[in-house]
Amino acid sequence: MDPIADMLTIIRNGQAVNKETVLVPYSKLKMNLAEILEREGLIKKVGTQGRRVKKVIEIKLKYHKDRTPAITNLRRLSKLGRRIYIKSKDIKPVRQGYGLAIISTSSGLMTNKEARKKGLGGEILCEVY
Repeated sequence: MDPIADMLTIIRNGQAVNKETVLVPYSKLKMNLAEILEREGLIKKVGTQGRRVKKVIEIKLKYHKDRTPAITNLRRLSKLGRRIYIKSKDIKPVRQGYGLAIISTSSGLMTNKEARKKGLGGEILCEVY
């Protein structure tokens, strides 16, 4: 099972039915991923609830005024069966710069723009636009 793909699916399904918040099982990687989405303005707020085994990430989803989701598409690129790694010089803009890719680098998770600026490559986890 792929926990990152599960998280993306929970967010995608929550936006499909116009939910205000969704709950995702906690892990440091998923928390960092959610914080990047919050920093980029694609979700409203991220927080945690519970303790130890029952700890979850609470994600408040963001919608436009006409109730369309702020995130149009979430796509998992590097999967368990096929890992995708990229060098810093090969990082391209997503959707002509309107989207972003989240890359797992040696310095932690960051967007494609940050990784390109710092000259770091790594595993491309997902694309968001």
